[in-house]
Amino acid sequence: MHILLKNVKISAPSSPFNGQQKDISIHNGVIQQIADHLEDEHATVISGDNLHVSAGWMDIFSHFCDPGQEYKEDLSSGIQAAAKGGYTSVMVVPNTQPALHTKAQIEYVLSRSRQHVVNVLPIGAATKNLEGAGLAEMYEMRQAGAVAFSDGWKPVQSPGLLLKALQYIKAFDGTFIQLPDDQSISAHGLMNEGIYSTQLGMPGKPAIAEELIIQRDIELAKYTDSRLHITGVTTRKAVELIAAAKAQGVKVTCSVTPYHLSLTDAALINYDTSLKVNPPLRSAEDVKALQQAVKDGVIDCFATHHLPQDWDAKILEFEYAKNGMIGLESTFGVLRKYLPEVPLEQLLAMLTDNPRKIFGLQQPAIEVGAVAELTVFNPDQHWTFTEADIASKSKNSAYIGAALKGKPVAVVNNGQVAKH
Repeated sequence: MHILLKNVKISAPSSPFNGQQKDISIHNGVIQQIADHLEDEHATVISGDNLHVSAGWMDIFSHFCDPGQEYKEDLSSGIQAAAKGGYTSVMVVPNTQPALHTKAQIEYVLSRSRQHVVNVLPIGAATKNLEGAGLAEMYEMRQAGAVAFSDGWKPVQSPGLLLKALQYIKAFDGTFIQLPDDQSISAHGLMNEGIYSTQLGMPGKPAIAEELIIQRDIELAKYTDSRLHITGVTTRKAVELIAAAKAQGVKVTCSVTPYHLSLTDAALINYDTSLKVNPPLRSAEDVKALQQAVKDGVIDCFATHHLPQDWDAKILEFEYAKNGMIGLESTFGVLRKYLPEVPLEQLLAMLTDNPRKIFGLQQPAIEVGAVAELTVFNPDQHWTFTEADIASKSKNSAYIGAALKGKPVAVVNNGQVAKH
């Protein structure tokens, strides 16, 4: 297959063509030429105004619900949603039915998603059946292709078990992903504990439920000298704890969701169930602290926490609605709109290089002879996010109708192209 990118600005610090406007010719998945004016009558052409190209974007925490809940999302629709959002690689959580807790389950995901325009990278469950009782066969899953380990939406509550898991993965230099939530404190909370939870008469989830787990897990990572990634940080103190641990040389990294960077608990005033997420939306002060932490480089990368829910799971009383929001298709537009002071180069590093460094994955290059894994986008396009922009089977997004800035145009990967 021939693909031709016309007059694109290359945004890749490692490329000899960084910052230059070029045409890029790709044959059978490999970059053949990078030059000023290229023609190829057999090629699929991607052209437009103000187009930029970077290494393919990567998400580290998405739910494709396959196997077990394919009516919410399956591998095919998840891949389409990721491509629409500009992603070429997506790590998927193990919270499926059955869970991704054996070698066979990892192989199922890889075999069903191989050679598509998006690489689907399974995260192996840390505990059997995600029950938090005994360790799963992590070494076998690693051999089969699991890129990291986590219990996904069900964070490991037992410090002793997490200690064992961190020691176990150290043998192959693996990374453990933890969602910070002490469920003994936050079990019945529906939103952030604060002024708005009081006004709305809803039980709150206090910030300490997140901060205690982060403090504890940093100590365990320090003790084991193992790699810990904390995803979905939401509070000012959480960011301070992680910054202090990094300064001490602890192998800890972290990610934040686009919705925690852009929405506050004040938005729940209408009991909008699409805003029911875990960890919950926090205060305006916390959101400011997160935005500053992105600018300062304390936060390493973004995680969409793409969590599809069908109509029945969201269109009911707030108390009974399921947690979660989809995010793959809207992420870039949200980041560009709500982080106007963060340079484009820094945002791109957080979408491309940083997540791959954290999980020890190969970096795509933009040079002649390199395998093409690319995202094409317009960083300044103003647009309105509508249901038509959603490729996911589920539509549970709080951004429908929102004005965003910056839009993905196409992805190129595995010798294929997906244009929007």
